[in-house]
Amino acid sequence: MPRLDRGIQYPAAYRLNHTISGILDRPVKPGDDSEDVVRPSLHTQEAERMKPDAVAVAALVILLFPMGYFLLASPAFLLVKLDIPPVTQLLRGMFNIQFRMMAVTGVLATVAFLAEGRPLFATGIGLIAALAIRGRGWFMQRMDEELSARDAGDTGAVRRLRQLHWSGMLCNAMLVAALVTSIPYVAMSS
Repeated sequence: MPRLDRGIQYPAAYRLNHTISGILDRPVKPGDDSEDVVRPSLHTQEAERMKPDAVAVAALVILLFPMGYFLLASPAFLLVKLDIPPVTQLLRGMFNIQFRMMAVTGVLATVAFLAEGRPLFATGIGLIAALAIRGRGWFMQRMDEELSARDAGDTGAVRRLRQLHWSGMLCNAMLVAALVTSIPYVAMSS
């Protein structure tokens, strides 16, 4: 049986041709990158038509950010009693900021959709902004009335505050679901 060398065996080194100067086998000259114009295939045309619209998607993401925050933060108030004044002041402040952020981001998103030439989506987002602008006054007035009633000793005010809380969370969740569902249509429509 032949004895193998006990040293490390390396494969033979690849022999490089040092006379070749580069990939093109010569220096690059002007016109090397020009090609004959070829008619795009059907696949290329469809891919071009289906490019995502970055401005529209960004507008939706900006609108969804405060809504997503509210969706995640508001259920925490279900774990505490609303007869504690500091808790209800925090809840009131969160609703107030939510309405304001929805109004501002809704107006910005509406302008972005109008600038992109998307009147249908601009109308939908504009309605959300209008709901936030008009709904804020009504909602905050109702919440202030219930807070005053609670402080005056009305035992049913806490239950009505909780109903307002639930209705605000439900409305926000429905709007988030509608906007998330519309992202593929917004992103890929031409």
